[in-house]
Amino acid sequence: MTDIEKEEIILRGIGASPGICIGKAYLVDREGVNVIPQYLISEDHVDAEKNRFRTAVEKAKEDLKAVIEESSLQENTTILETHIVMLKDKMVYDKTLDCIEKEHVNAEWALKKVITALLANFKRISDFYLRERGEDVTHVSNRILRNLVGVEYNHIRSINKRVILVAEDLSPAETSQINLEKIMGFITDGGGMTSHTAIIARNFQIPAVLGLDNSTSVINNDDLIVVDGTTGELIIHPSEETLVRFVQRSLRYDAQRAAMAKSSQFPANTLDGVHIQVLGNIEFPEEVVAVKDNGGDGIGLYRSEFQYLKRSSFPDEDELFDKYRDVVEVMNPAPVTIRTLDINGDKAIVQTTHSSEKNPALGLRAIRYCLQKPDVFKTQLRAILRAAAFGNVRIMFPMISGVEEIIQARHALDQAAESLDKEDIPFNRDIDVGMMIEVPSAAMMADIMAKHVDFFSIGTNDLIQYSLAIDRGSRHVNYLYQPLHPAILRLIRQISDAAENQGIRISMCGEMAGEPTYTPLLLGFGIRELSMNPLAVPVIKSMIRSVNIKETHELVRQAMKFGTAAEVAALLKDTYGNIVTDKLYGR
Repeated sequence: MTDIEKEEIILRGIGASPGICIGKAYLVDREGVNVIPQYLISEDHVDAEKNRFRTAVEKAKEDLKAVIEESSLQENTTILETHIVMLKDKMVYDKTLDCIEKEHVNAEWALKKVITALLANFKRISDFYLRERGEDVTHVSNRILRNLVGVEYNHIRSINKRVILVAEDLSPAETSQINLEKIMGFITDGGGMTSHTAIIARNFQIPAVLGLDNSTSVINNDDLIVVDGTTGELIIHPSEETLVRFVQRSLRYDAQRAAMAKSSQFPANTLDGVHIQVLGNIEFPEEVVAVKDNGGDGIGLYRSEFQYLKRSSFPDEDELFDKYRDVVEVMNPAPVTIRTLDINGDKAIVQTTHSSEKNPALGLRAIRYCLQKPDVFKTQLRAILRAAAFGNVRIMFPMISGVEEIIQARHALDQAAESLDKEDIPFNRDIDVGMMIEVPSAAMMADIMAKHVDFFSIGTNDLIQYSLAIDRGSRHVNYLYQPLHPAILRLIRQISDAAENQGIRISMCGEMAGEPTYTPLLLGFGIRELSMNPLAVPVIKSMIRSVNIKETHELVRQAMKFGTAAEVAALLKDTYGNIVTDKLYGR
């Protein structure tokens, strides 16, 4: 029976990287990793078993070094170097050796027991970014387990035909092997918008749908599939009618992307001549290339957390300074907005001891952590001020919930500047100081907060999550994650009005900023600076050029009358839907 004769199956996941691809499925084999034998080791063989584990770890280390040497993608190299450090992390390495010695069990079972307990801790972490870093633990342990069990690696680089990868998940080592001449796109059972797999897909600019749960159990090798990374749709055994529809849609999409790419370097001005700044969000310094290539007007969010994750010690001032300066110099004279540490640094550092929190997302993190760890905070602030001497730098404090925090943060910045001045180290204190508004209390106090900063940046991801009391990473309640919820729109309007009344700049750097459907509404609220994934910049610029500001004001007036997100969505679709579907996505 041919694919077209089989019954068409439609699965829906997370559209992590836009675009459409049609082709044969290639399942990335993980056989053997989940089948772990358990047996006892005699006292005489315990040392030998421990040595067997050490050998497996060393082989994993050498394998990762080889992958790094062959990888051309810097983001992968950085993550793989982190994985090498994690191989000797005491929470994995030492505890596995202890388990072998104390329980007299084989190395595979000891490692599995340690990893299972560790992953359970990660699942209890409410912080979405940190929870997804549990993927790194899984990738590292699987590499060791393969060496212990003797399972051969499925080398993606050896694929010699055009295929779409299908996997439970893809590790950094696996994505490092992707040959864009052979891999059209990929789908995974796990992962989300902020996972490593999603970031790599967007960097490669290939379609990807993640979070499908059971695609690997439904799809067989060489099944014909259609992947729509824009809508998050996966079609297995597409009918002839479906194939024709998606082929045409793909051609239109590619043509539109090409046209938008050509105009992405030009300013984004509305039909009535209002200029809008469109910037890029980055996590790695190397991503500045994507920002510039896609016509970004600067960097609206430079996440600084990755330099702290899975290390044996905190990064020193010079290390931070070097990374920041590289980005600032490349982007100069365009602005670079550096967000200070937005996680609990102690939890990022693998060797530090810290007490667990029942709800870390509402606990000691971001500005709260920095204010309680003045030495860690001062080191980063000094590095940022030094980098500011080389270009246009803005600094932004995350998770501000009250006026006291922003006053204390600014005082810490002044102290950092004074210390640099005393040491006669070049720096620039004349930089804009802003705050993230991602906590409802900050939104409600925006009129007071505006007196203490030079700009607001709305972090919609957390603002929506905290305001609607949902975990956006939970499959059980993520349907409640509604950017167009009337309560969210009222908060955005309140923030925007406060910024306008005080005469300060307002921007948005959450996922909402990179969705063209929302662009007219955000412009109507008075937001004149949008920051997003670099690949979304051409699309948003194109959308802005199709909008009249006066009309967006009327759009907001109508939207504020509604009581449900569905009604607002319908209004946007009726008013601007044809632009999004036809002009931008070519549907």
